Amino acid sequence: MNLIIWLWKNYVRQFRRRLFFALFLVLVAAALSTVGPQIAGTIVDQVLEDQNFDNFIWLLAGLASAVVLAVSCGWVFRVNFEIVSQNATYNLRKDMYTKIHEMDFDYFATNKVGDIMAKMTGDIDAVRHFISWVFFSLFENLAWLTFALIVLFQIDWLLTLILLTVIPLIGLIASRLVKHVRPTFAHIREGFSSLNSVVSESIDGNRVVKAFAREDFEIEKFQEKNENFRRRNLESAAIWAKYIPPLDGLSGMLSVIVILIGGIFVINDRITLGQLITFNGFLWMLNTPMRMVGWLLNDLQRCQTSLEKIKEMLEVVPKIPLADANLQIKIEGFIEFKNVHFHFEDDDSVAVLKNVSFVAKPGETIGILGETGSGKSTLVNLISRFYDAVAGEVLIDGKNIKEWDARTLRSCISTVMQDVFLFSDTASANIAFANTESDLDNIKRVAQLADAHCFIENLSEGYDTIIGERGTGLSGGQKQRISLARALLKDPTILILDDTTSAVDMETESKIQQDLQKIGADKTTFVIAHRVSSVKEADLILVLNKGEIIERGNHEALLAEDGYYANIYREQLEGGA
Repeated sequence: MNLIIWLWKNYVRQFRRRLFFALFLVLVAAALSTVGPQIAGTIVDQVLEDQNFDNFIWLLAGLASAVVLAVSCGWVFRVNFEIVSQNATYNLRKDMYTKIHEMDFDYFATNKVGDIMAKMTGDIDAVRHFISWVFFSLFENLAWLTFALIVLFQIDWLLTLILLTVIPLIGLIASRLVKHVRPTFAHIREGFSSLNSVVSESIDGNRVVKAFAREDFEIEKFQEKNENFRRRNLESAAIWAKYIPPLDGLSGMLSVIVILIGGIFVINDRITLGQLITFNGFLWMLNTPMRMVGWLLNDLQRCQTSLEKIKEMLEVVPKIPLADANLQIKIEGFIEFKNVHFHFEDDDSVAVLKNVSFVAKPGETIGILGETGSGKSTLVNLISRFYDAVAGEVLIDGKNIKEWDARTLRSCISTVMQDVFLFSDTASANIAFANTESDLDNIKRVAQLADAHCFIENLSEGYDTIIGERGTGLSGGQKQRISLARALLKDPTILILDDTTSAVDMETESKIQQDLQKIGADKTTFVIAHRVSSVKEADLILVLNKGEIIERGNHEALLAEDGYYANIYREQLEGGA
């Protein structure tokens, strides 16, 4: 129940006035529900038995009024519960989405997209269902049971006590149901997450699947997860099949008890026929809570399982905290690495960077070369503080990077990622992502610098052309150039280009480099590349191998060393790259 209390304190309590008003109407509707059986019994005793028709019309009017009022109250409190549930889950969903953007890179490396989506969809819906239906149903069923017992004890206490003999058995069965159903829901939840992950991955990688004609393999993989999800749900259904029939059977026994024992009481003049009719009319108010206990406990367990996952996500503490960016603070771009070591948290046995030291001054361009997996991207990720070094220091303008607020720091840095991501929006909106208030002239200016203007103009609607999700419909080089334009629009102090021109031809690359040199005089620029042509004009070139700097210097100095860099240069020169 701690999870329900947490939900109440953080997301429901702020709507307590509306909630308490709705609960009051639940009580009113439950109280009005007792009127019908009592009037029915009175009609039998006074009208049918005693042939007294004086109050018949008034009794019918009272019955009709009670029904109308009960239905009206039911409509109002249901609407209010739905409003509370939608408002509460709106805030919960907002907090979860905000939390996603606060998470470190490590979180996304260890949590699947499908699991995160399951939290944002299925788990949120389970919470909404609990607030909008389970919560008031628990209260409503308890109110029905309470009001019914009050009236029935006044009619005949002994018959009422006999009816209550089934309650301990119902409680025993319900407790066993809860014990078995909760782990089953946890398994169903995990199965749903895995299913989501497979579908998400398959959709994202649909081109790869088709390119390798692996549709059958992906379908088989999905079927495996689908079968697991089906099996988990059948296990849950088996538990229901075991416990729900006894619960329904015991609640159904109430009718047998009333007819049998109540009939004997009528014969012995202990109660009247009208009172027996009243008793029978109240059976649904006893029956329903007893029949619903299994369903309500089931939904409660589902909600608690979902809340456990949601709370776990919301309580993750990012290792690199984010505060609101202070846009008044501008960095100069003086960067120094001092004996920096780094390894990923989930594998501390593999050092990604080892004893990395260098200095980059404002206006300088630093080229970084190395084989795949040598730590190039990780190195520049430390500058943006996507990760923190595990040993050594990264200094920005002479201050340890850990003393800089990450969001303020990143507001002065533009990074063109190796894995280009474009949003499903217009070409201009994708370029203006870093500065949504930028005008079209400025957008076109940076597009020209990135050599993207011509091909954008030739799109069906120019800069207003909707680019498909992840840049579908554009070539790799076109996506890279739009991504570069997006970075340039920010006018950063530090510009990081991670293999930005790998998908463009040599002529286009040369033009882009010339344009970058014009605007890079006041920027500290890092260029990661596999082509020597991309970095040969750099002020300092770092060559990485297995996380260590094995060579450093400018183009001429490294050629003179006749080492790794010189060998790569000769190979690419001979190959025409």
